[in-house]
Amino acid sequence: MSDDRKVELERLRDELKERLEHYRAHRQHLGGPVDKDMEDQSLETRDDEVVASLEAEAEDELAQVRHALARIREGRGEICERCGDVIDAGRLAAVPHATLCRECRGD
Repeated sequence: MSDDRKVELERLRDELKERLEHYRAHRQHLGGPVDKDMEDQSLETRDDEVVASLEAEAEDELAQVRHALARIREGRGEICERCGDVIDAGRLAAVPHATLCRECRGD
């Protein structure tokens, strides 16, 4: 199970890194022409806020994935960080970067 999970986490890590690059590239367009009308400026600001929110979520998930990969390397990938019990395989399949069992997570 750990090998499959590790492969899935590495794939997810790479996908998140690509997504973050895309979001950061989007932000590079800031500071464009000032002669836009107010409606265009408003839409662009809203788009930028959405992208910033998506970027923050991706950064958080990437940190979780990296943490889970580190735990796998240490041989603790399937052990709950809080109680020390084995994390259910179904939970790990659904949330590969899970580090808490259902009981400790409160699911």
